[in-house]
Amino acid sequence: MPLFRVQTVTERSVITVRTAPGNRQRAIISIDGLTIRAAIGRSGTTAFKREGDGATPIASMKLISGFTRGERVRLPPTALPMRRIGKDMLWCDEPKHPAYNRLVKAPFKPSHEEMMRADGLYDICLVMDWNIASRKRYGGSAIFFHLIKPGYQPTAGCVAVHPRDMKRLLPFLRKGTVVKVVG
Repeated sequence: MPLFRVQTVTERSVITVRTAPGNRQRAIISIDGLTIRAAIGRSGTTAFKREGDGATPIASMKLISGFTRGERVRLPPTALPMRRIGKDMLWCDEPKHPAYNRLVKAPFKPSHEEMMRADGLYDICLVMDWNIASRKRYGGSAIFFHLIKPGYQPTAGCVAVHPRDMKRLLPFLRKGTVVKVVG
């Protein structure tokens, strides 16, 4: 009997995110037999995502690309397009602005998130296609798949995993991999 089992993640694999029993701010992620703990929105999940509600949208979202703090994290090989975060990179979360839910550059006065965070949450940050292709004002912005806060504290609506688990997942991810939040 082998001491370990090799996980094979297929090109059509779906990352399934389910709310953890007894804690709506935590989730169990599964992909082809691999199971990982995660943090989700402070308000749990919702089928009616709104800007600032603190909920993770119940949806099937495709991975588009990712960002990394190359000076802080060494990534395993991945087919997902990754871009190094610069000091001037911001993400607009102002629903009334034309750049809502888009990457923007500093200086930028409207409401935004800094991509180069001191807390390390975006040291590896994957962009999911929530409210990106056909943006709706107040439909939710910056719904990322990123790294956890200590103790798996809840997010503002994103999916977050431990850095070691993100590094386990990255070799199997590509543009178009589906992240399916089922509630």
